[in-house]
Amino acid sequence: MDVIKSLLEQQPLMALFLTIAIGYLIGEINIKGFSLGVGAVLFVALAVGWFAPKSAPAPMVGTLGLALFLYAVGVQYGKQFFLGLKSSNGRKANLMALIGVLLSGAVSLLFTRTHELSIGHALGLFAGSGTSTPTLQAAIARLSSDDPAVGYSVAYPFGVAGPILCLYIVFMVLKPKLQSNAGGRMEVREITLHDSEFAGKTVGELAATLPASVRIVALRRAHHNEPVSPEAVLAEDDVLLMVGPNKEMLDQAGLAVGEPDPGRFAKDRRDLDYIRVFASRATVVGHALGDINLPTTRASIVAHVRRGDADLLPGPDLVLESGDRVGLLAHRDDFKPVRQFFGDSIKATAEFSYISIGLGMAIGFLLGAVVIPLPGMGRVSLGLSGVLIAALVLGNYRRTGPLNWTIPLSANIVLRNLGLTLFLAQVGMASGPKFAATVSQTGLTMLGLGAIVLLTLVLPILILGLFVFKMPYDEVAGIVAGACGNPAILAYANKLAPTDAPDIGYAMIFPGMTIIKILVVNVVPALFGG
Repeated sequence: MDVIKSLLEQQPLMALFLTIAIGYLIGEINIKGFSLGVGAVLFVALAVGWFAPKSAPAPMVGTLGLALFLYAVGVQYGKQFFLGLKSSNGRKANLMALIGVLLSGAVSLLFTRTHELSIGHALGLFAGSGTSTPTLQAAIARLSSDDPAVGYSVAYPFGVAGPILCLYIVFMVLKPKLQSNAGGRMEVREITLHDSEFAGKTVGELAATLPASVRIVALRRAHHNEPVSPEAVLAEDDVLLMVGPNKEMLDQAGLAVGEPDPGRFAKDRRDLDYIRVFASRATVVGHALGDINLPTTRASIVAHVRRGDADLLPGPDLVLESGDRVGLLAHRDDFKPVRQFFGDSIKATAEFSYISIGLGMAIGFLLGAVVIPLPGMGRVSLGLSGVLIAALVLGNYRRTGPLNWTIPLSANIVLRNLGLTLFLAQVGMASGPKFAATVSQTGLTMLGLGAIVLLTLVLPILILGLFVFKMPYDEVAGIVAGACGNPAILAYANKLAPTDAPDIGYAMIFPGMTIIKILVVNVVPALFGG
């Protein structure tokens, strides 16, 4: 054992990545739908740090990892965050989350009086119950102590398992009726205008009577298929090709327009065929569909755009991002120029501008260095929350002149998961000895306190959302996931409620509550004279 200990301490980077590998292996263990996921890296790191105290890499490794995580999250969710602040439902959701976060913080601080916890342990319980790694980093930096990491690691399991258990219990009690979004994939319908009241009217007039998420993309007339324009005049026996988000909505729209067609569109591909390409060239990325002139010799049309795991209904204002998969209806002779025009490179799903990420991160670190005087409490700096704030603003703008601030979803996920993993491994290895000493002294006390803090975060949101504001279950589940912050909670919410609402709620809540948590751990020590 001494040989292994010596090897780990002499090779801290080897120890770091070995810790990550073992952590992810343990995190994949699934017990009745529950797994620790990336959180297992923290616990393995604590064990490695306890076994080989000098194996922890430099703190700069953890700081860099967390900065990458915060920047990637902010850039991805910036637009949804600001949209949430503008809408009444978004403001209501943020208020609910804010109440839960502040209550959990107040209860954590109460334990410094009732159970004589140190301020570091209390802030660690607060961060761990909310599974907020950025909050942990802010607490460590504010106190210049590893005490928060101890409280965080004790409360973290409850921060993951507690919300999942609460969502499951509420789901089983209420049994809400939810409609699946079918994985975000567009559906297609062919409708024939037999003796229809819309004969003689334009496509635009017909489209105005349909749901906003249903679109007419092509027309079959006299045995030929062709794209449609809003000015095209409809006639009896025309066949319309319609796209929409789900079968039910298309069935309803189709019945109001005409009769289902046996599928002549799909069988006859002489005039129009389907092609899907990756948007990877600078000439299309960052540009709205309405500003793009397709290089086709015959009429063609964009039928849908797939971004990540969701299909987007194309419109003139939809701005293409690197890695988007664009589905078009075009003549086969035009397939080659279409591929060349869009670039059609799969590499675009994993590439981003190092110029924009470099500038964005630099702006964030500069903003975090600004010192804010608080009367009676001293001075507080934003720290790494400055990176998150900068990323949210840039993610909302998405593009400034030639600079594209967005990161393709696949690259974004890799970047933020790598960053989070590096931070958890580094901070766990550095905190291992103190964690073992604290748990041996306090026994199960801190475990119970962590569970209480978690409940004060989750229960107010569930009560306010479901019983006071009468919000749908899937929306409340997304708000809970965003307030708690752990992606595992969001994944479970999506499993219970397979709609878009949990993802939207998470996007609206997570960035703002992360900033609030960071501010809490910066302000509280000043109030306590720390």
